[in-house]
Amino acid sequence: MPKSSVKEEARRLAERLPEDATWEDVQYEVYVRQAIEAGLNDSQEGRTVSLNEARRRFGLTSE
Repeated sequence: MPKSSVKEEARRLAERLPEDATWEDVQYEVYVRQAIEAGLNDSQEGRTVSLNEARRRFGLTSE
């Protein structure tokens, strides 16, 4: 399955938004999409840590 272009994905995003969507709504949707893609890329490249390690780094207990 060929990967969609950014332009095609932007068009799909616009179609999913309600008619009264604001520019802020568009920015939020793009931000979320970019964050998810970055996380997926990090995961595929092995740039992850375990939950316990993340908790340790943030000073949280692993209860």
